Amino acid sequence: MDEKKKEEVSFQEGAGGLLLMAAAKETGLLSHLEAAIGSPSDAACGPVSDAESMQEAHKEEVRANRQVPSQRSRRKLVATLLFLSAVGLRRTWDLRSYSGDALGLLVGRKRAYSYSHSEQFLAGLAKTDAVERLTDALGQWTCQLWHDPLGDCYVDGHHKPVYSQRLLPRGLIGRTNKILGCRGLMLLHDQQGHPRLVLTGRGDWHVMDGLQELVCRYEQMTGQPIAGRIVVDREGMGAAFLKKLKDQGRAVVTLLRSNQYRGLESFWDVGTFVPLTTDPHGLITREVARARLALALPEPAEEVLEVQVALIRDLRACRLDGADVEADGQEESLMPAPRLIPIITTDPSPLDAATLAAAYIHRWAAQENVIKDYLLPLGLDTNHGFAKTPVVNSEVAKKRETFQKHLETFKKWMESAQAKHQETVKSKIKLVERIKRDEQQYHLLNAQQDTLDKDSTSYDKQYSKIQKKKDILSIQQEKRKIRLQKISQQIIDHQENCKRHAQKQCDLSRSLEDLAKNERTMYELDNRKDHVMTVFKVALANLAMWTRDQYFPDTYSTATWERLAPFFRLPGIIRSNQHTVSVSLRPFNDRQYNRDLHLLCQHVNQKQPHLPDGRLLQFSVLSSPSLILNGQTLLIA
Repeated sequence: MDEKKKEEVSFQEGAGGLLLMAAAKETGLLSHLEAAIGSPSDAACGPVSDAESMQEAHKEEVRANRQVPSQRSRRKLVATLLFLSAVGLRRTWDLRSYSGDALGLLVGRKRAYSYSHSEQFLAGLAKTDAVERLTDALGQWTCQLWHDPLGDCYVDGHHKPVYSQRLLPRGLIGRTNKILGCRGLMLLHDQQGHPRLVLTGRGDWHVMDGLQELVCRYEQMTGQPIAGRIVVDREGMGAAFLKKLKDQGRAVVTLLRSNQYRGLESFWDVGTFVPLTTDPHGLITREVARARLALALPEPAEEVLEVQVALIRDLRACRLDGADVEADGQEESLMPAPRLIPIITTDPSPLDAATLAAAYIHRWAAQENVIKDYLLPLGLDTNHGFAKTPVVNSEVAKKRETFQKHLETFKKWMESAQAKHQETVKSKIKLVERIKRDEQQYHLLNAQQDTLDKDSTSYDKQYSKIQKKKDILSIQQEKRKIRLQKISQQIIDHQENCKRHAQKQCDLSRSLEDLAKNERTMYELDNRKDHVMTVFKVALANLAMWTRDQYFPDTYSTATWERLAPFFRLPGIIRSNQHTVSVSLRPFNDRQYNRDLHLLCQHVNQKQPHLPDGRLLQFSVLSSPSLILNGQTLLIA
């Protein structure tokens, strides 16, 4: 036999994707994922009690071992799930109609795995604790990949719709602004926009419920506390929630809701407004000032949470309206007030309003755009697994709890109204009796006046004395009659309140009966399989960003997946031997793209990445289409 191995030559589509495979080897992604998955047969083993159970367990173990893939096959199956989105496939079901060679090239096979084989492996992962281990591996790998410590971080929720005839936990779908059954994702990004961690939950999972879990999970798996500020959308705006995080020593930055302030007068200690942004003509479009605000806490009633505010004043709409006013010759007093954008923080350190405003505005570049430009094109909204289990209908439970609270409240109000009615009736009875006694006394005084002797010397004195008593009684009688009218009106009001409260109780009881009658069974999705695929998609997004930063030209520093994907899907000639894999990529039909492709090949050859099998990867660009021979034997590198 010859000592030198014969050089193998092949032509493959998606040859540029080998750069992603080499990046997965250089960053240690594959090793992290393989270590997290481990051996699927370990989860099938468990304690048994009697001999019959031991025999059944032995049969199950033998049956499972026949289906458990080898370590080499597991590595290729992991790569299949990881690079599924890189070749344009959304789910394993798409493998049924897939006839390309790109995915097989990336995983190191002549052809890609079938749908049944890949789906069986994915379902096996979902049945074990590999789901949690993969989540931990993602957080540890991203922390190792982006060496800089996590400073300010960005947390946001994302709802992916799930269309089903069953009732699922529902949430607001951002891009359509509709409330649908969905899955809830919680994403953690760093300042550069790298998605560090993702968690999957129910569709009604609120940011206030998932933020603390997400942050604590990341700190636990990386062993590094988050020292910077946590920037979250206004969905996380809650005074009690912010106070809880502040008591834990966390600084939160969020946007104030429009119903939590009335205008500039709602803030105090307002500083001087300084320019924040300008338009191309040098005119100020936004200005910012520092301020303070006291948020009322639900309990206790008198306690407040004091926060610092970066108060942004948007002048753009005001300036446009002002131009129209000036053109029409109207008064400046008709111009609308500038729109206020209050950004608050629980950080007690001295506030730089411009820095705080920039930190929150950066959320669009660091999180929203990354979700739109990387995660969604890689299939983040694609669902995997639709197994459901019946659960308590959370929507009906919330309504029932609200109705029951209102019912208890109206019962208390009715009891109070009835007690007041009874007390008022008693007061009226006493007052009527007193009025009757005073009227009798008045008649007696009249009788005494009539019996006086007019010829007596003391007649005038006695008459004046009796008249004075009659006047006093008359005044008191007038007051008591006015009071009697008021008490009568109060009795009527209390009766109406009792009727109204009774009617409200009837309506609420009827609403509770209607809820029980029309209640639908709610089903909760099994999110384990979907979360496994979400972890792979987030890992692929980080891998693409790392590859972009390491090998692509500087002009691609902000390139999206749609701009990078054509390079990864380029066909080329693959020449491989025992030590190297040389890829000659087919050029684009655009000169600028070809210049970028030459720079890409130059950077790859300078940094000398290696494939998972240890061979050196080299890139070049075909100088002429005539070098591509259609009659070549198709071989796999």
